[in-house]
Amino acid sequence: MNNKLILPLVIAALSGTSSAHAGWTLIAQAGLDGASDLSSATSAALESGVAGNILGGLGSGIAWAGGNTFIATPDRGPNASAYNSLVEDTTSYITRFQTLNMALTANNSGSGLAYKLAPTLTATTLLSSPTALTYGTGALGTDATHTLASGVPALNSVNNTHYFTGRSDGFDASQPSSNPNNGRFDPEGVRVSNDGKSVFISDEYGPYVRQFDRASGELMKTFNLPANLAVAVQGPTTTSEAVNATGRVANKGMEGLAITPDGKTLVGVMQAPLLQDTNKNIRIVTIDIASGTTHEYAYKLTTGSGVSEIIALNGHEFLLDERDGKGLGDGTAAVNKQLFKIDLSNATEVSGISGDLSTASASLNKTLVLDVKAILVANGISADKIPAKIEGLAFGEDATVNGQLMHTLYVSTDNDFLATVVASGVTIANPSMFYVFGFTDADLGGNTVLQAQQLNAVPVPAAVWLFGSAFIGLIGFNRKRQSR
Repeated sequence: MNNKLILPLVIAALSGTSSAHAGWTLIAQAGLDGASDLSSATSAALESGVAGNILGGLGSGIAWAGGNTFIATPDRGPNASAYNSLVEDTTSYITRFQTLNMALTANNSGSGLAYKLAPTLTATTLLSSPTALTYGTGALGTDATHTLASGVPALNSVNNTHYFTGRSDGFDASQPSSNPNNGRFDPEGVRVSNDGKSVFISDEYGPYVRQFDRASGELMKTFNLPANLAVAVQGPTTTSEAVNATGRVANKGMEGLAITPDGKTLVGVMQAPLLQDTNKNIRIVTIDIASGTTHEYAYKLTTGSGVSEIIALNGHEFLLDERDGKGLGDGTAAVNKQLFKIDLSNATEVSGISGDLSTASASLNKTLVLDVKAILVANGISADKIPAKIEGLAFGEDATVNGQLMHTLYVSTDNDFLATVVASGVTIANPSMFYVFGFTDADLGGNTVLQAQQLNAVPVPAAVWLFGSAFIGLIGFNRKRQSR
């Protein structure tokens, strides 16, 4: 689909037209805000003075977990408040994932969108390692302004574990950034295993792809990624890592993560080109979960400054989002927020190759599927009110729209833990936003058919481990999706 076809389809959908091919349709939207998450044990003030259980950033990644249940990942924590430039204002915020109930109910008011969305936070799960991690010592400067205390979380000794944190000095300088014992972790993409018992999370610091127990949040496995993704010289700031000639760009590691419907393969995407790559080509990495075998493919950016997410349509086709950093939260108007479809079935493997990967990236059969900015503007949301960081993608349960059964795509945003921002000179609320789009297989173009992830006996997270006490109950859920 190209740009000029999108807007007419959106307008047709808004006018209530029902047809066999209604086009992408915004069917619901809602924000989630609040002062804190459910991790009361981490509520003590961070180094910057912000509460350690501040609720925010939770749209960096989103994953469907069965029914109305979704998993969302805040990233490395709040760093908007300036307090120490030597760690780029990062803190010892304990990394975590949030469990949400995203109930859709029909909007029978006769006006507005087809559904109402009610995001509710139901659990907060802290991420930890069963083995020791390297934390920042705080010895960053000689003056009082830049000297920090140790980055070891106080909760480590309370719960006899080793929590991951977002503070950027939590690394072993003698090792490359792929060192699995680094305490720093910046969660971005997230997916749920098909048995529902674990979550896979990608990160920007390493980059890493890690598997955590869904109930306890404890690390189960760190996958070995290709060595060319890591940097040899680690530092607590972007500037201190600028000496590297190869590897990921600082703060632009593995931003997105997909899992194939059969649950056997993870597919991660780097946010930006590696230092050794050119001409806007970024890397996609597939990981066989059982064997750990990896493959690399090239993807060329078209409009955005980077990729924030990837999600599997089926075993070989995927959606990726390209976006700029403009919009609400940046003080500007959104420009590029688009979704593209790619096909890895005939893609050229680029492991061991660097430089201009444009020939290889052309083998992905890239196609524009949805202009997110256009559909939001068509629904009355001005470009300066569209969140700058549209980052998470997850398919949910099918829904009936104007008498037609449609797939649903949930799009989440990262608000950088900022409860308010300035737009057009006015201070306004800045919740984590969620947008739900309806679509059919025809809207994906070609012969693409969406295949649901094969989740079975998924434990609804009423059994999430929280800070030494457990909620009780496991409820089995088997997803049923009507195919067409």
